[in-house]
Amino acid sequence: MANIQDIFFSKAELARYDRHIIIPDFGLEAQKKLKAAKVLVVGSGGLGSPLLLYLAAAGVGTIGIVDFDVVDDSNLQRQVLYGKRDVGRAKARAARSRLRALNPYIKIKLHETRLTSENALAIIQPYDVVADGTDNFPTRYLVNDACVLLGKTNVYASIFQFEGQVSVFNYRNEAGEWGPNYRDLYPTPPPPGLVPSCAEGGVLGVLPGIVGSLQANEVIKVLTGLGTSLSGRLFLFDALHFETRTFALKRRPENPLNGENPSITALVDYEQFCGLKNSDEKPVQEIDIETFLQWTQNEADFQLVDVREPQEYDAGNLGGLLIPLGEVVARAQEIARDKKVVVHCRSGARSAKAIRALAEAGIEVQHLYNLKGGYLAVQALEPIG
Repeated sequence: MANIQDIFFSKAELARYDRHIIIPDFGLEAQKKLKAAKVLVVGSGGLGSPLLLYLAAAGVGTIGIVDFDVVDDSNLQRQVLYGKRDVGRAKARAARSRLRALNPYIKIKLHETRLTSENALAIIQPYDVVADGTDNFPTRYLVNDACVLLGKTNVYASIFQFEGQVSVFNYRNEAGEWGPNYRDLYPTPPPPGLVPSCAEGGVLGVLPGIVGSLQANEVIKVLTGLGTSLSGRLFLFDALHFETRTFALKRRPENPLNGENPSITALVDYEQFCGLKNSDEKPVQEIDIETFLQWTQNEADFQLVDVREPQEYDAGNLGGLLIPLGEVVARAQEIARDKKVVVHCRSGARSAKAIRALAEAGIEVQHLYNLKGGYLAVQALEPIG
């Protein structure tokens, strides 16, 4: 962080931040700390939208954005950083345009790449604080481990359906003591497929606005040193019943990063760690979208099986037999054995898992085909009623 004594404001900036500066416990010194600070926001989606807006509005001097995705229509229900005209644009660039329009006195740096074990340390190193707004376990563990190895504070938040959680990880207090990190809360990830993503399970549109704002509040407190951060605590918010709970977190002696006998000294393969990549995993037979449409138009004799969740099916489907991924093996008798079977999900990942699960259970799968691209691929080509 830059020398606070060297931070100066123009008259326009002083007028802009006046409502901060006149707060007795905030004042000009806290505003200087914000201007001197560098914050990296990982993910500019549901959580990243309010987080970025409020950090920019508050006057955080340098904001980095890590995102390689593009804006999609389905994002607009909750990702308020973007508008209809941004659909198809790179999220990071669309975010930069919006933030520059909001506050021209700050710097925006883009990292339009997937955060990996190869680049994470280099990307995170220049920043004072990291704010994790991602929606998948590999990246959460990657961000956490990189922050611990680099001695950076990680302001964490996550959302799913009606619930959100916020905490501050790897925070060093005035006594020089490090607080707990993500691995003290979740030492290991859940089994693959057990916890669906927001894309699979959905999220109430207003929830990321609430939780992302709380996350921004924690970032500002960490940067300015004001108040009491959520370090050592996990805040839970239930939007459906408007209930909140706060749990105490402690460092675990067996934490592999910074416990009594640390075993992790470098970043690892997080997809492998989270069970999402298996080098021994056999490929499944696939059918591309063009062939699938030909089979459909020619009324070929095949069975269509949809392994998404019921709420996804109700929102739009291709008319297939609904057997959620978690029920596939138990309901294998409903899958035809005397004809070709096309298995699909939202994008093709869960349907591939379904076919592998059937094979592992000893069920013949030579007649099963994974629909490449899934429901989204069909929807992109023609309207789904």
